[in-house]
Amino acid sequence: MTLIRNNAWVISLALLLAVLLAITKAIQPGFGAPGLESLARAALPFAFATAGMAIVVIVGGIDLSVASMMAVCAVTAAVLMERMAGIPALLIVLVVGAAMGAINGALIVLTKVPDIVVTLAMLFVWEGVALLILSTPGGATADWLEAAIRGFFLFSWLPKALLIIAIVTALIWAPLRGTKLGLSIYAVGSDERAAFRSGVSVGRTRVIAYALCGLFCAFGGLSLAALTGIGEPVPGPYLLAAVAAVVLGGVVLGGGKGGLLGPVIAVFILRIIRTILTLMAVDPNVTTIVEGVIMVGVVMLGTALTMKGAQR
Repeated sequence: MTLIRNNAWVISLALLLAVLLAITKAIQPGFGAPGLESLARAALPFAFATAGMAIVVIVGGIDLSVASMMAVCAVTAAVLMERMAGIPALLIVLVVGAAMGAINGALIVLTKVPDIVVTLAMLFVWEGVALLILSTPGGATADWLEAAIRGFFLFSWLPKALLIIAIVTALIWAPLRGTKLGLSIYAVGSDERAAFRSGVSVGRTRVIAYALCGLFCAFGGLSLAALTGIGEPVPGPYLLAAVAAVVLGGVVLGGGKGGLLGPVIAVFILRIIRTILTLMAVDPNVTTIVEGVIMVGVVMLGTALTMKGAQR
């Protein structure tokens, strides 16, 4: 019972996702394994952007440059994979992503300028870096990278893209959550001063949290390159979607509470809503408006709840 009580929100999100999938099936009886696989592929970059954003929100910050970092990683992957073997290129991209995140975190810690200001500035910096690497869409990704996210693994109901999200998130976050570093991330997000008095290295913890965000953005950039087969230097619509999914997933904007499973499920909820609207033949412009209203509404609700909690 305690486990259910502690994870009530995540369980509710999973049930909501199941209901939305059932509605999709009712609207379009042909929606099955191929539709689920397509949904998982479309959600892949959003899920990685959301996972990275969730970590910095838990530590009490926010990163407005996630989409730009993903663009840098996507074009880096496309350029490198034209010139060298895929695995070394992949490792370089992961290092680049983590380094960009660490730079964001270090600037916040050293300058003591608010996260939102620093990362807003870095949004334009990383966007410029992406355009320097590739001024126009180009390059090419390895065939195995594209094949890695397409199709199913072992069973016809298990999309590779869904498995990749689960594996990457588990490998990065699961080992950390119960460690001293993981507890420090929650402690800093919950009460920075109390964490400092307890012996937590606040600056180091923040930099690592942002580096982890950059690492997830690297996976997001790789998934973008795999989806398109090329590098796209212009950032996609991942920032607001990531913030909305983080809040809907149960992470408190003030920091210190939440996890990564809820936000990732929230990504699929937001994507399946778009699918439902498309199947209902809703005008694409109206669909975009509905998506925007949902995202803004979720973020506003999360902000209001955070402010209410702070007043208490």
